[in-house]
Amino acid sequence: MTQNRNVEGLLFDRDTATAFTTALTETAGPGVDHEAARRRWSELEHHAMDRYLAGELTFTGQRRLRVTTLFAELGLGSWEAPRADAWFTGYLRHYEAAWRAFPDVAPCLAALAASAGEPLRLGIITNGDAAQQRKKVERVGLGTALPVLVTSSEVGVAKPRAEIFHAACAAIGLPPERVAYVGDRHDVDAAAATAAGLYGVWLNRTGTPGPDGLPAVRTLAEVPALLRPA
Repeated sequence: MTQNRNVEGLLFDRDTATAFTTALTETAGPGVDHEAARRRWSELEHHAMDRYLAGELTFTGQRRLRVTTLFAELGLGSWEAPRADAWFTGYLRHYEAAWRAFPDVAPCLAALAASAGEPLRLGIITNGDAAQQRKKVERVGLGTALPVLVTSSEVGVAKPRAEIFHAACAAIGLPPERVAYVGDRHDVDAAAATAAGLYGVWLNRTGTPGPDGLPAVRTLAEVPALLRPA
């Protein structure tokens, strides 16, 4: 299995900065400090998603919180839910147009398939919205290579809970101890998968220092060799 918070950072290279700047300019004009606004948008994304994963907000609610908080801080007034939803819909159009797979994804999947002694069972675990994640996987042409998609919205629990990892193992018909899981967050992904009994691997694309003790790779190109039997 493979994973990322919303399968971005691991599989999908998204030009979020451009998408956000375009959407914000359409609303606020060029006079806003876009660099500061992008940084704040990223902070709000992490904060709101953590509250969603804790069960404090719905998926739509976390989106609204990000929009209404940011625009209030930018001095653009107090936005009601319908207006926030409409803005986010416009932002999503720009965001989805930027979807693409990282260059190391296809070679990694091909190498895994070529080196396997038996057909590999591959898929994705994500805390993202099920419909959006399926659309994303199909849009970039990974639907055949990664046929299993396990989402928190359908399972009813989210990472780092062990139940979602076990649901994914059940979906591919393997016990946890025979499943490797690659994710781009040390705590929610690699450490949580390891605690659930899987072989957790941290994809640390940025080289950010983190806790020791778990297998780590800088690119997906390193994964096949890491998983190859000795």
